[in-house]
Amino acid sequence: MPPKFGIADPWSALRSVGQWRGEIWNRRKDGEIYAEWLTISTVNDAAGQTTHYVAIFSDATQLKPSQERMDFLPNHDALTGLPNRILLQDRLSQAIRRAQRERGRLALLFVDLDRFKKVNDTLGHEVGDRLLEAVARRLGERLRGADTLSRLGGDEFLILLDGHSSAAGAAAAAQACLDLLRSPLQIDTHAIPLSASIGISLYPTDGMDAETLIRSADLAMYHAKERGRGNYQFHAPEMSIAAQEQHALENALRGALARGELGLLYQPQIELATGHLWGVEALARWAHPDLGAVAPERFIPVAERIGLIGELGEWVLTEACRQLVRWRTAGFAVPRIAVNVSIQQLARSNLLPTLQRCLVESGLVPEDLEVEVTESVIVGDNARVITALSDLRSLGISLVVDDFGTGACALGRINRVPIDRLKIHGSFIRCIGRGQSEEAITRAIIDLGRDLGLAVIAEGVEREDQSAFLQAAGCRLAQGYLFGEPMDADALGVYLGRAAVH
Repeated sequence: MPPKFGIADPWSALRSVGQWRGEIWNRRKDGEIYAEWLTISTVNDAAGQTTHYVAIFSDATQLKPSQERMDFLPNHDALTGLPNRILLQDRLSQAIRRAQRERGRLALLFVDLDRFKKVNDTLGHEVGDRLLEAVARRLGERLRGADTLSRLGGDEFLILLDGHSSAAGAAAAAQACLDLLRSPLQIDTHAIPLSASIGISLYPTDGMDAETLIRSADLAMYHAKERGRGNYQFHAPEMSIAAQEQHALENALRGALARGELGLLYQPQIELATGHLWGVEALARWAHPDLGAVAPERFIPVAERIGLIGELGEWVLTEACRQLVRWRTAGFAVPRIAVNVSIQQLARSNLLPTLQRCLVESGLVPEDLEVEVTESVIVGDNARVITALSDLRSLGISLVVDDFGTGACALGRINRVPIDRLKIHGSFIRCIGRGQSEEAITRAIIDLGRDLGLAVIAEGVEREDQSAFLQAAGCRLAQGYLFGEPMDADALGVYLGRAAVH
């Protein structure tokens, strides 16, 4: 008679395969219940008849925490212990099914910390991880029992508000989270200021399944960032349409260089006092067979976001240098060529080698090149960017701050950046003769440049009165339709030919 273990399954296994392994609960002599790992094997005689059983057991108490940890990790974030995306999707799907049965509503909050990358870059990833743990605890204090706080990864958190959550209730919860995250968190000696952007999606308005609701909340979160960060925004259908258009633009841009859709136009820059050609600016243009002409204001930010700006920037530099050589070979005296470089290119370590390669391959010297950067490089505190600018300047390449006057430039920081020229944004030039405040700003920039020993160039000059105003104010250089529109290389050759005749 086999012993009665009180478990039915093992005997089926013993009869069919002769062995069973598993975990059971047993009792020690002192009455304590403990987990036991048990292996039972059948012993047969020569005739194949079962004569007895051999059982080997071991105490599994010490293994239980490890097993529980193994069961925990696939569904939880290793850093914060919060449910991860897998578990959140499961709970969200269950909540949706429940809401369908009960004709209820629920809300999803997509929480993204603002400028968290700066914490990692300046204080290190260990401090960043501890900050994320502290944020998780702080957000968790706000939740009701029916709600779920999860971490998607990085600095992204999702909050499922279950239990008939209305739009007003979701807005109140989002505002409470924003308020919680406005107080700095103390990590060691660092009092780290916080803010967050929150996107809200509602069931069933913004999606009927878990993936759609998460995507809608994600889109709303990006809308919140575009509105200045530190706020919450609800999802709107037109945001999905815009996201689809953006996705199509990204896909089209990925192969644009290989398909030969990108090209350069060139706009003359002249000396106001003499009318002589100072140089030309190379301007990237994209002509897509279906989308038509895509403005740089649209595709340059996309290239930066999807990581193509390095490849695009290298192509612009290479092509601009080659074109300058072609003009000179054809007998056109083009003194220099200017190219635009993004802050992302400056932050990478390969810009200087790329420029040096372009100069060597083309046979140009550094003085033949100008690099234009946006005003944000002055405002920012990125040491790598400042170092890159200093390296370019040491090489002999002139540096121009583009669109000067339109950003939040800290004038006290100008001397930290080794620049040669300021370029006044065309919006100020267009108002010459029409707006006294814009004229005053234009004069102030020209005076600032003179006081700092920096030449000033005005862009967007279209009328003679604008040119006269700039020259009288002491502006040295200008570009705009009055002197020549952006044109392809052949058209600029014709332009240069006419200028040589006159």
